[in-house]
Amino acid sequence: MARHPNPERYRILRQKDTERPFTGALTQNHETGNYHCAGCGALLFLSGAKFDSGCGWPSFMIPAESKAIHEHEDIGFGMRRVEVTCARCGGHLGHVFPDGPRPLASATASTPPR
Repeated sequence: MARHPNPERYRILRQKDTERPFTGALTQNHETGNYHCAGCGALLFLSGAKFDSGCGWPSFMIPAESKAIHEHEDIGFGMRRVEVTCARCGGHLGHVFPDGPRPLASATASTPPR
């Protein structure tokens, strides 16, 4: 876990930016293991809960533990969606949209499985 993440990861994790779909290293990652927050190292998701939603970002059915993440209503950019953040450090993990599958979507703010 980097103490000072690279500039793109920082923008996503702390400034709630979004990487372009289908460009993240974790989108096509199918390794077995656990996904941890890039900001604080908290366990977020297990690889067994990952699925291909077709949205271009890693997607997960459920968090590793019910208290690992927080969900917040986000009405920015003229749309209604749910922001998912790390419960420990508040790092931005992604969004869930009402017209998409209910499972959680994660951005590059998590680290590869370990």
